[in-house]
Amino acid sequence: MKDIIRVFQIAFTYIGTIVGAGFATGREILQFFTQYGHWATLTIILATGLFIWLGTKILMISRQIGAKSFEDLNKFLFGSKSGSWISVFMFVILLGVNSIMLAGAGSVFVEHLNIGYQTGLFVTMIGAYFILRKGIQSIMTMNSLVVPMMITLSIAVISQTFQSPGATRFLTLTTDQSLPAAWLAPLLYTAFNLVLAMPVLVPLGNQTENTNVVKWGGILGGAGVGFMLMAAHFALSAQMPGIAQFEIPMGSIAAHLGWFVQMIYLILIFLEIFSTFVANIYGITLQVQQWTSWSSRTITFGIMLFCYFFSQFGFSSLLSLLYPIFGGLCLLWVLRLTLFGTPLTNTK
Repeated sequence: MKDIIRVFQIAFTYIGTIVGAGFATGREILQFFTQYGHWATLTIILATGLFIWLGTKILMISRQIGAKSFEDLNKFLFGSKSGSWISVFMFVILLGVNSIMLAGAGSVFVEHLNIGYQTGLFVTMIGAYFILRKGIQSIMTMNSLVVPMMITLSIAVISQTFQSPGATRFLTLTTDQSLPAAWLAPLLYTAFNLVLAMPVLVPLGNQTENTNVVKWGGILGGAGVGFMLMAAHFALSAQMPGIAQFEIPMGSIAAHLGWFVQMIYLILIFLEIFSTFVANIYGITLQVQQWTSWSSRTITFGIMLFCYFFSQFGFSSLLSLLYPIFGGLCLLWVLRLTLFGTPLTNTK
């Protein structure tokens, strides 16, 4: 029974780390999948397979080599020298992405709760700091509460969409986009999100003793991400093309389920951003601990101050600047993980 609970904790943490601001609002799903019409159903199946295969691979390799941080995994995949340089670059970009997450949390407070942007930032940072004081177990517990709520909402959205006139549009939706672009999109999406999840997947795999628990946690987590992708695409397709005009397309769909569900959805948007923010801060903190002799609390506080400073530039401007740069590295990293057999050089 204990192992089964641990499997679900790993799966929920995996899902909660992948699901962030873009996923929650529906913009990422619209951009990478739904805009490609009926091809999206097949590309989501491809993405799901990659999330299951490569996510589980990250967990299993991390356990095998005893990786304490993402740098340990990078050195194992790319060799000591290249792995160190890649880790430094990833560290900088992950700080930027976390700043985006924090800015996104502040935007939720402003746009949907009519509360000040700075208040949203401070609430997010204070909450994250107290959760992180108890380490990976608190992150798993948090996701064990949030992710089932997200899955429940996905089921409610599916149920509501089945009753709409456009319920079968996900099978017939046309697109002006090219076929190569449609099949490249899931590769980009999977690569980007796996690298973002790596800071927490690595210690999660390392700190789990049972190999089967790690494996099934990865499989269930990847399948859960795929289910939520398909549920959102199913709902968005039924409302195309009009739904594409909304900044938060899933918010518009949730509104059809009544004001109570819409409020629950808005809370979940914040919690999804928050869970990703917390998980990434944890992974970055572990990395800095390997480079310095500072305490984890000092490092966490310093990282949050950095994120707070850069979150002042706003959500959209940070997004447009950092994400394209990060995309190239993500493809390189996932290609190496996919082809992984033995390290490129001696990592000792």
